[in-house]
Amino acid sequence: MIEQTVQIVSNERDTDLYFRLVVRAAQIAPLVQPGQFAHIRIIPLKDALLRRPFSIYQVNGETFSILYKAVGKGTEVLSRMRPGDELSAIGPLGHGFSVPAPGGETPLLVAGGYGMAAMYLLAQRSPQKGTVFVGGRRRVDILCEAEFRALGWDVRVTTEDGSHGERGVVTQPLIGELRRSVAGRKLFACGPTPMLKAVGKIAEEFNVPAELSMDEHMCCGVGVCLTCVIPVKVGDGWEYQRTCTEGPVFDSRDVVWEVAN
Repeated sequence: MIEQTVQIVSNERDTDLYFRLVVRAAQIAPLVQPGQFAHIRIIPLKDALLRRPFSIYQVNGETFSILYKAVGKGTEVLSRMRPGDELSAIGPLGHGFSVPAPGGETPLLVAGGYGMAAMYLLAQRSPQKGTVFVGGRRRVDILCEAEFRALGWDVRVTTEDGSHGERGVVTQPLIGELRRSVAGRKLFACGPTPMLKAVGKIAEEFNVPAELSMDEHMCCGVGVCLTCVIPVKVGDGWEYQRTCTEGPVFDSRDVVWEVAN
């Protein structure tokens, strides 16, 4: 974990809803593992006490990028910042995804909307190419489709209104794929909590391993405030663990949904 002042390289609108921010972070970028995040302080926002967590999307040498939506005061200010402006970043943070070993499991990635950002490095660094299942309410909620296809992955899109890809929810084609074959498959998921719970249940039903990046509200990002805890199995019982340090990625078999909900 490193804190450093980072310089904006580019900050441009990526889709109708999302911006893509690229920062130069010579100390942080080389250390990033798939599924980790950065905690950003927007320096011009003088009255903001808390940093904001963002999944790290891509890494290129000394730079890393994030995707974000301008939905509040902080991200509105961020969207107006320009190349050369500075931010404060802490990272890389959290326990990320396990990259499959060469000749190991075939990964099936499941992402809901913004969850695609957290999956890109995993897809890029996995020796085996698999399938990405991405879902959203509408076409504008689908991110990074072309980028994953450029990596050579099969991308299957579902939207609830049918405006892009299949009509339905992202777990429907996943179930269909697992019914065809479960041998050597492993699930990796990031997205809204209801989707993660559904993926965990599917993994249990088909007896396949799964890693879930839990979507919990974070404040400090470094394990102090305990805002982001979830119940996790330990021995014969369970305990609360922090998604910012022990997570955000957990084995689906360890999450205690009955307590979490």
